[in-house]
Parts: sequence; C-alpha cells; structure tokens
Amino acid sequence: MSTQDLYDTDFYAWANRQAALLRSGQLEQADITLIAEEIESMGKSELRELENRLTVLFLHLLKWRFQPSRRSRSWELTIKEQRRRLRRHLAHNPSLQHRLEQAREDAYGDAILEAASETGLAEDGFPAQCPFTPEQTLDDQWWPS
Repeated sequence: MSTQDLYDTDFYAWANRQAALLRSGQLEQADITLIAEEIESMGKSELRELENRLTVLFLHLLKWRFQPSRRSRSWELTIKEQRRRLRRHLAHNPSLQHRLEQAREDAYGDAILEAASETGLAEDGFPAQCPFTPEQTLDDQWWPS
C-alpha cells in the first residue's frame, strides 16, 4: 500500500509509520510533504481552539450583560471554566498571543450571532466591537454590568 493510500484509508497507521521513519532517521522514506501539512494543521487547530473558547466566553458574557434577569449559576460556571481554559491554552501556546486580537475579533462576531439566536435579541442590539478588554476577558474578578 502506498503512503498516500495509507494516509487516505488509515491515518492512524500512516502517522505511526511516519513517526517510526523519522525516529529511525529514514527521512528519505518519510512523506515529508504530508508530515509538514499535518504539522501546519495541528497549529491551525490550536488557533481554532482559542477562537472557539473565546466565542463561548463572549457568548456568555454577552448574555450576562444583556439579560441580567436570566443570569444563572450555569452561565457563571461556563464563564469561569472558559477563562481558566483560555489562560491554560495561552500558557501552553504562548505564540498565540500575537494572534489574540484577530482571534478576539473573529470570536466576538461569532458570539454575536449565537447570542442573538439564544436570546432572541437583535444582532444590532449588541455592540459592533467587542466591549470586553483582553484583561477583562480573562479576569476572574470582572463581570459585565
């Protein structure tokens, strides 16, 4: 079975085979092109994780701010959890700091759509730009009023 066929039909086996080839120094047999693509993909998944966590956090911060009468322990715990996970994710991937502002913008736009869907409020009822500073976003003591 060719490397491409194995990649297409059994990724797990392909990955283990490539790892074994790299460890044994058999670089000429390793599929360097696909390995590089997979490494890049792994990096992109770390950025997506950052954006997803920010989206969930912004969604709940928006609900907290714009629906104070519906605040719940569940929302509070989700906000706390996402803050913890975001801090940990950034600590494990410090180079994501330079992508944080763009990730915040992208995530906030997604959060507005989700907040509008979940709350029934109009999209334009939320601020067009993220009203939460990066510091507020990760501060366990800060809550939107």
